[in-house]
Amino acid sequence: MPERLTYALFPLNGAFDSCCSGLILLLLPSDLLAQEKQPDTSRVKPGKLISIIATESALYLGSMAYLQFVWYKDHQRVPFAFYDDHKGYLQIDKFGHTFGSYLESYLGYRWLRSAGVKKKHALLYGATLGIVLQTPIEVFDGMYEGWGFSWSDMIANAAGSGLVIGQELLFNEQLVKYKFSFTRSPYARQSNGYLGDNYLQSLFYDYNGHTYWLSMPANKLFLKDKLPDWLAISAGYSANGMFGEFENIHSYRDAEIPASPRYRQFLLSLDVDWTKIKTNSKFLNTILKGMFFIKLPFPTIEFNNRGQLKGHWLYF
Repeated sequence: MPERLTYALFPLNGAFDSCCSGLILLLLPSDLLAQEKQPDTSRVKPGKLISIIATESALYLGSMAYLQFVWYKDHQRVPFAFYDDHKGYLQIDKFGHTFGSYLESYLGYRWLRSAGVKKKHALLYGATLGIVLQTPIEVFDGMYEGWGFSWSDMIANAAGSGLVIGQELLFNEQLVKYKFSFTRSPYARQSNGYLGDNYLQSLFYDYNGHTYWLSMPANKLFLKDKLPDWLAISAGYSANGMFGEFENIHSYRDAEIPASPRYRQFLLSLDVDWTKIKTNSKFLNTILKGMFFIKLPFPTIEFNNRGQLKGHWLYF
């Protein structure tokens, strides 16, 4: 698969899904995002349920139409093919798939619960939304020239839905939040546009700037009831030095790209659980609940596979 073509897959399959899911969350009705207690499931709210089903159906059909008539329209249909990319980008792309699927599944579950749907049905029909939305993308990839069906992508997508379902079954809540942070990396400025010409493009193309976090309330780990409910501990994963999927390219747009070692970063940081912050403003509460997947910059300890131990005053 051509290097640049392979790289272009990411906006649709990885960060694109994650960012779109986040925007949808912020556009949800305030009564959904702001709710804290379990909704009343003594009776289903038919009107709300119909609107939810209609919205989910429109999203699904719209995404399928986009794939067929826009994304793949200039690509030839080929016999179904597979593509093994599990080592690509030091697995940052897989973390992105899991993140997007987690957000979509969380959204589907909360939607149905807000309409009074019983938990087991909301888990079955809502918390599986991530894998339901992501699977057709992988199938289409297997059917068109220049792409291929990726089992590792499917596993990552399933993990995102599984994270929502598993926590609801075990803890009756999303105890561990799956979060994302991004800042344009120094590598983007050295890439002559390969990692994006501006900040927005780099959000989709610059894997070096992506960090994925698992964030858990600190008082659940230690000093129970001694720490604020909103204080959290986050473990993160990122990678650096990447100018290509499996190996770094040496030039782009007739400009040389400097040699750079590829390495993994393992991070430990403080965080804020936005869903635990209470205000007197319904609007502000809605915004805070919608930010649950965003990692706040905090002092961070980094260990990487180059044997380095680093401290960051603020890690973005």
